[in-house]
Amino acid sequence: MNIILWIVFGGIVGWVASIIMKTDEDMGIGTNIVVGILGALIGGWIVTLFGGPTVIGFSFASFIVAIIGAVVLLWVVRGFKRPLLR
Repeated sequence: MNIILWIVFGGIVGWVASIIMKTDEDMGIGTNIVVGILGALIGGWIVTLFGGPTVIGFSFASFIVAIIGAVVLLWVVRGFKRPLLR
């Protein structure tokens, strides 16, 4: 059951992050799930890097941390894609 929660959580987080970064039309549900799950890992790493508490479980705080990580991930990916398109 836990894996289903991660997939749903990742899909929602990835979708919200893609709306924030205006990449929603470019991403499907699979990409949203991957971006959301990776965003949760990156966001957790960023929070602990700045001395914040470890966020564990599914809560509003973990949702915000995951969105921050997903936005950072999409920003980095966009930075690598732009030089290749020129």
